[in-house]
Amino acid sequence: MTATVPAPRPQTTRPAPPKKWRVLTIELIALAIVLLCLSAIEIKWERLAQFPENFVTYTGLMLRGALNNPFEEPYAEYWLTSLEFMGQSLAMAWVGTVIGALLSFPIGFLAASNTAPRWIVVPTRQVLNAIRTVPDVIFAIVIMVPIFGLGPLPGALALGVGSIGTLGKLTSEVIEGIDTGPVESVRSSGANPLQVMRWAILPQVMPEVIAFWLYRFEVNIRAGAILGVVGAGGIGSLLSRVFDQRDWDRIGIALIVIILVTMIVDAISGAVRHRIIAGAPTGSAGAVV
Repeated sequence: MTATVPAPRPQTTRPAPPKKWRVLTIELIALAIVLLCLSAIEIKWERLAQFPENFVTYTGLMLRGALNNPFEEPYAEYWLTSLEFMGQSLAMAWVGTVIGALLSFPIGFLAASNTAPRWIVVPTRQVLNAIRTVPDVIFAIVIMVPIFGLGPLPGALALGVGSIGTLGKLTSEVIEGIDTGPVESVRSSGANPLQVMRWAILPQVMPEVIAFWLYRFEVNIRAGAILGVVGAGGIGSLLSRVFDQRDWDRIGIALIVIILVTMIVDAISGAVRHRIIAGAPTGSAGAVV
C-alpha cells in the first residue's frame, strides 16, 4: 500500500503592497518633471484663456472661403491649385516610401539577431538609430535642399532616408519574432541560408512588413506637408505662401484638401493592411464541400 502525498495548498497570502513612501516619492518626481517641462516651454497662461475666442475667429475665417461655391472664380482656382499641390505631396510620400521600403528591407535582415552575426547586427542597429534621431525636415534642410535645390525631389529623398530608420527597425523586429519551426524544418532538409530565407522566413514576415510600408506611406503624407514649408515642394509650400499673405480663404481650402485626402488615403490603406494581415474574408455561403 502506497501512501498518497497530499497536494500542496495554494498560497493564499497576498504579496506585500509597495511602501507608501515609495509611491509618494515617484508621484512627486513625476509632478516635478511635469512642472519642469511646463516652465521650459514658457507657457503664457493668458494666451490659453484667449484660445476659445481665437479658435472660433480663425476657424470662421478659414471656412469662409471653403463654404463658397467651388465652381466659381476665384475659388475654383483655389481648389484646383490645392489639389495639384496635394497630388505633389502624395507623389513625394509614395516615392519616399518606395525608397525606404527597398533599402530598409535588406537592412532589416542585417539588424535581426537571428539572421546576421552580432558584429553586423550591432553597427547596423546603431545606424538605424542614428537615422531615426534626425527629423525628416532636418534631412531636407541640411542635406537634400542644398544638393538638389528647391522642389519636390529633395522632399521625396528626405522622406525616403527617414523611412529607412523606422522601417529597418520594424522589419528586424518582425524577423526576430518569427516561428522557428518552419526554419528548422527547411534547414533539416538541407537548404542553404538563402533557401531558408526564401521558404521559411519571407512567408512569415512579408504580411506585416507590407503593412508597415503602407503605414509609413500615411506618415510620409503628413510629413510631406511640413517639408514644403522649407521649400521641399508639396502642399506645404502652398500653405507657407498663403500664410505669409494672410489669405484665409486659400488657407482654409488647402487645409480641407489635406484633411480629406489624408482621411481617404488612411481609409484605403487601413483596409489594405487589414486584408494583408487577416486575409480574405471567409463565409459559409458558396463554400465547396
